[in-house]
Amino acid sequence: MSSQIALPITRGPEADPARIVVGSANAHIAEALAQPDRWPFRTAVLTGPARSGKSLLARWFALSGKGEAADDALPCAEVAEADLFHRWNRAQESGTPLLIVASEGPSAIALPDLRSRLGAALHLEIGLPDDAMAQDLVLAMAEQRGLTLGEEAATYLVPRAERSFAQLEKLVDAVDRLSLERKAPPTLAIWRAALEAVEGPRAPTLL
Repeated sequence: MSSQIALPITRGPEADPARIVVGSANAHIAEALAQPDRWPFRTAVLTGPARSGKSLLARWFALSGKGEAADDALPCAEVAEADLFHRWNRAQESGTPLLIVASEGPSAIALPDLRSRLGAALHLEIGLPDDAMAQDLVLAMAEQRGLTLGEEAATYLVPRAERSFAQLEKLVDAVDRLSLERKAPPTLAIWRAALEAVEGPRAPTLL
């Protein structure tokens, strides 16, 4: 069973808070971010697939007051690596935990001193969602768009979709777009059309 974390981040004066779905792929991340005092050298490096919520987790961590976050920090240019090295040093001096969000791990760092220090940090990687989390993600993405999708839709779509955060987001986008284009609620015909649009004509369409 997945859960959700609400962030005090809104897109407008009446918007709902942004939410992070917590499940099989990232529950260990949420647990680690809640206990930064256990991080070696007060530093953690967070990686994961595209659209997996790395930035939202970093914002949640920073807003929680438990430490600082450097989002989309790696890989970076030589000058930026020097700045990141200074931030690492400040974390050691001040005792303030530092979360670094990266698209690649520390092995891609050119600056030897920074590479060795981040190599010793806590490494956190978001995995791929299981069926239960993928279904919760589909429902949460739909809710954020004001799209009405029930559990029946998620149960139908998830087993037929590629299991990735980015692909699930594309699928919900396709359902939303087709529903608007056809001026019809998202029923089975639209679910099938969305699957074909995103996964291709070979996407399973079993009854």
